[in-house]
Amino acid sequence: MNTKIALNEMGLCQMLRAIEEGACTTEAVIHACFDRIEAREPDVGAWQVKRSRDEYLAYYQADKAFFDRSLLKGLPLGVKDIIDTQEMPTEMGSSIHTGRQPIEDATCVTLIRAAGGIVLGKTVTTEFAYFKPGKTKNPADLERTPGGSSSGSAAAIVDNMVPMSLGSQTAASVIRPAAYCGAIGYVGSRGEFSLRGGQPLAQSLDSLGLFARHVEDIQLLRAILLRQPVSIKPSAALAPKCVLVCHGKLVGDTSPAMENATQKAIKILKAQGVKVIELDADNRIKDMVNHHINIMAWEVCRNLAIESFHQDQLSDPLAALMDQGLSMDRATYIASLDATQVCRDWLWRYAPEADVILAPAAPDIAPLGHAATGAPHMSRPWQAMGLPAINVPGMTDENGVPLGLQLIGKVREDDDLLSHASWFKALLN
Repeated sequence: MNTKIALNEMGLCQMLRAIEEGACTTEAVIHACFDRIEAREPDVGAWQVKRSRDEYLAYYQADKAFFDRSLLKGLPLGVKDIIDTQEMPTEMGSSIHTGRQPIEDATCVTLIRAAGGIVLGKTVTTEFAYFKPGKTKNPADLERTPGGSSSGSAAAIVDNMVPMSLGSQTAASVIRPAAYCGAIGYVGSRGEFSLRGGQPLAQSLDSLGLFARHVEDIQLLRAILLRQPVSIKPSAALAPKCVLVCHGKLVGDTSPAMENATQKAIKILKAQGVKVIELDADNRIKDMVNHHINIMAWEVCRNLAIESFHQDQLSDPLAALMDQGLSMDRATYIASLDATQVCRDWLWRYAPEADVILAPAAPDIAPLGHAATGAPHMSRPWQAMGLPAINVPGMTDENGVPLGLQLIGKVREDDDLLSHASWFKALLN
């Protein structure tokens, strides 16, 4: 075991290997995580509700024989507070659902618990996974937003409170907080994971998200959720032969710092012998932003029908989105759905040799302040097209604040995307 790194700072697979090798115990890791939470939670505010240290240890000790022989050994998990948990409330960041207690776990929680993970607590979400922020601050700079909507899940990973956490993405709710905070954040191909037990926002866009500190941890969690063979051994990284680059200007406003990070990444790729093709898309990708908004508005006001009758308890941005959806004609919605498929097909015909797309994960570093969660447009096109994406941390601005770059893969080629991301992350670090 690497003695230069604290137990709670290790990645999930690193922890599991250390436990199996006898270099540490599960209890030692649990204590290290709680030590960190107790030291930092008053400042970071990642948790909506959580077990105490004593409660967690009692839960672990009550079934220690199971956890000892399990894959995940009783290590802690954070779950975004729009995902149902039988043992803890799921309030979705809204006073409308204060005290709401699910009768069963969401499928994703069930599968991770069956593998030996323990839910430490529910992480802070924005209101119904939209824009109204919760209490969470960015661990990389407490004066900045952590992004949203999976604010607490990203913060808990980056601040080394837990080794794994679950989020969700409908627009930019995984990739953006991962970019702002400096986490690995992954969204699978549309429909890749079960969404049973998660609050639906827009069914044509919703995806489960995974946060961790290393790509190999994402690969492990993905295998668990897909009920595929699993391994905690270090996985092989795969260098892409060709990368298609989508500069931020093709999507919307981006900062000079983000453009510099993209150019630096291009140089790194070329230095490794990777062929780089720079996308020329006219307004095709930018149009996807508006199509995404149309789809989201139409579906949100229909999914949140119950909540729409509690207007006094909805934020202004969410109420405005619902009004937009109610005033939209169905033909506009269908046209936007169709447009996403046309663009996705065109995109991969443009550069059929490309293994992945490289693009900014956010328009800039995390904005200062906590009244908003930052602009989501850098993820809207890829989410609208149902493509898998992963934020790869490593770049920073001149002051050391994280700048996220995302890799986007082809539909159902998530395993290759993660292998390429593992290779790319090693280069950036």
